[in-house]
Amino acid sequence: MSASLPEVLDAWRMVAARRAFEGRLPLASMGRLRDSLVDAQGEVAYSIEFGTDALQVPYVELQIEAALPLECQRSLQRYLEPVRIVQRLGLIRNEEDEAGLPPGYEPLLIAGHGELRPVELIEDELILAVPVVPVNPESASVQSDWPADEEEKAQASPFAALAALKDRKGN
Repeated sequence: MSASLPEVLDAWRMVAARRAFEGRLPLASMGRLRDSLVDAQGEVAYSIEFGTDALQVPYVELQIEAALPLECQRSLQRYLEPVRIVQRLGLIRNEEDEAGLPPGYEPLLIAGHGELRPVELIEDELILAVPVVPVNPESASVQSDWPADEEEKAQASPFAALAALKDRKGN
């Protein structure tokens, strides 16, 4: 396995050579992901493997581990969201080929020239892993059931006003 990750790869050559890369990248180098983070401290460990499966489907398999610094929406404190991703992407040349991918493969459309930017692939997977509402599982949960007093219950009833009118007419 190679430790250095080129900026641009020829996906089809990598598949033919069954190449693999592993290493670490700083979070600070991922501009699109940085917008979702509290800060850019930390690293991403990755492993990228190219190959073909038993059905001769070309693929790239990503294994990514990171601790993303996010802001808990419950406590508004910084916390580290652990992320472990194992994703197999089936390489396709045109959109029609997507139907031929085996179950469990996500399609990755590769243009005719075969250019692939591996750092962008890693960053895309991490962006998808960021929770919509980040919540630290260790933070204290907020009580979600607040009992209402009698006055609130009476005001909340849409028929309370009708009942009052009925009582006035009846008397």
